Amino acid sequence: MALLDVENVRVSFGGLHAVDGLTMRVQPGQIKGIIGPNGAGKTTLFNAIAGIQKLSAGTIKLQGTEIQTLQPYERAALGLARTFQNLQIFPDLSLIENVMIGYHPKARTGFLKALLGLPSVHKEEIKIEEVAYEKLKLMGLADRATRLAGDLSFGESKLLEIARALAAEPQILMLDEPIAGVPASEQAPVVSMIQEVNKLGVTVVLVEHNMRMVMSLCHEILVMRSGCYLAEGTPGEISSNPEVISAYLGEEAVHA
Repeated sequence: MALLDVENVRVSFGGLHAVDGLTMRVQPGQIKGIIGPNGAGKTTLFNAIAGIQKLSAGTIKLQGTEIQTLQPYERAALGLARTFQNLQIFPDLSLIENVMIGYHPKARTGFLKALLGLPSVHKEEIKIEEVAYEKLKLMGLADRATRLAGDLSFGESKLLEIARALAAEPQILMLDEPIAGVPASEQAPVVSMIQEVNKLGVTVVLVEHNMRMVMSLCHEILVMRSGCYLAEGTPGEISSNPEVISAYLGEEAVHA
C-alpha cells in the first residue's frame, strides 16, 4: 500500500483546472520530487494534499484512509507535515519556542487543563520542550535554542522550519521549495538535512525548481504540465525523457 495516494485529483477555479485529474502515489521511505514549469499546478497540488485547498474532485488517502475532507490540523495529527516556500517562522520567538509550536497537533493538553494548571500540563510542557530541542539538534541549531529566530540567516531559517515540521513526528514531510532564495553557500546543509531526515524513516515529498538538487536527492520524480500528469520515474528516466526535455528541463538543465 502506498503511504500517500492521490487519485484523479482536480482543483478548479471557475473554468480553470489548476490540477486536472492527477494521480500520484508515494511509497514509504521515498524522497519524491514534483517538478514542472511555473503554472504547472505544483503548489496547488501541495495545498490540496495539506488541506489548504479544497478538491473539486478525486480522493487523497494517507495509509489507506481518505483525508480529503479533513482540516489541515487533522491531517497533521495523522502524520502529514509541510513547510512553505515563504518563511512562516515567528522572528520574535526563540528557536525552541518556534519548534514547540510544531508539536501542537499531538498535544493532549486542553484549554481547561492549562487554565487549571494541572500537573499533567507541566509534564507535557517538559516533553514538548525535549522534543523541540531534539529536532533543533538534528538540524544543527541546538546551540542557539534560546536565541530569537529573527537572528538566523535565511538558510538557517529554512532548517528551523523543517525542525518545527518534524516536531509532530510526521510520517510524511512536504517541503515547498526548500532551497528557494537560499544563498548557494547555505544550500548544502539544507539538502544534507533532508537526506538525514529521510534516513531516519520520514517520507519526503518536495517541490523544487533547482534541478541539480532534485536529480541528486529524489528517488522518484513526478513531472506536471498545465495541471496534468506529464511523466514519472527515476531521475535518470526523467532526465532522458524527450517530452520532459521539450516541455520543461531543456538539454542544458538536464546535463548540468
